[in-house]
Amino acid sequence: MRRSFLILALALLVVSFALPGAARSKMSLWDVYENFFVNAKYVDLSHTITPYMPIWEGFGQPEFYPTKCGVSNMGEWAHKGDVFNYKDHGFCCNAYFLPTDQMGTQLDVPAHFNPYGTTVEKIPATYIIRPLVVIDVHEQTAKEPDYHCQVKDIKAWEAEHGTIPEGSVVMIRSDHSKTWDNRKEFEAHLPGVCLEAVKYLHETRHILFHGHECLDTDTTSNFASEAWILKQNYCQAEGVSNLWKVPATGALIAVGFPKFLGGTGCYARYIAICPPDWKYGESIAENPGFPLPSYDKPLYYDKEKGHRVR
Repeated sequence: MRRSFLILALALLVVSFALPGAARSKMSLWDVYENFFVNAKYVDLSHTITPYMPIWEGFGQPEFYPTKCGVSNMGEWAHKGDVFNYKDHGFCCNAYFLPTDQMGTQLDVPAHFNPYGTTVEKIPATYIIRPLVVIDVHEQTAKEPDYHCQVKDIKAWEAEHGTIPEGSVVMIRSDHSKTWDNRKEFEAHLPGVCLEAVKYLHETRHILFHGHECLDTDTTSNFASEAWILKQNYCQAEGVSNLWKVPATGALIAVGFPKFLGGTGCYARYIAICPPDWKYGESIAENPGFPLPSYDKPLYYDKEKGHRVR
């Protein structure tokens, strides 16, 4: 069912563009949406950005602030230094100090290591949706917490599920992200991906990019896997979560990220689009997203916690 969902959804996309004009109007992308994407199950693969999230100590922690008025010519409505708030201004908003574009769930781009490499705003829009492959090594990491995915793990996946599709996104499931909220435990180990494995994925299977749950690719002294990926002008995903909620094959992935000018990385939102019969996630039919929920308590900035709470 899961593989047939992916094949049929992609086939409809291809057919809708291949048909003549009159026929194409009867087989549109809206038809694909109504027939497949409305009932698909959506799983968020991203962590929430917080002031206390795991991050390399060399960067320091992010900080969240209420936004203040930055000009002095707002008349009586607002004065420079005023904190925008619901009572006086009718709205509130946040300011963020983000010490790096290399934190949280992210898309790591070539310019991070490669001075001649692509920056964030140059990543093509075609990254937005791809076939999703999930290679599961969580049993290995349970026995060896710093285990790095090997070529043999990839070939074992292919022996069971078939050849990894060209242009796909390959996520390596280690379940290490389950320790994200326990920073000491999360930072104690780094299950990664060995150099031979990333070379196999790119040079033999020609994937778009791979992703993993840690904030680094490998534990070698020269970051061998990460350096090779970025210097060969590929991207990678880091800090991914919830991969245990995604099937090994048959799903799609939606990729979203902000376009920072000259960005050497960016905060990303990865959403797995799984078949309708999948046991995790929710469908558009179940949660259309409009209107969004209202809450019993108002939102306010908690100085002690350093972010807005209810």
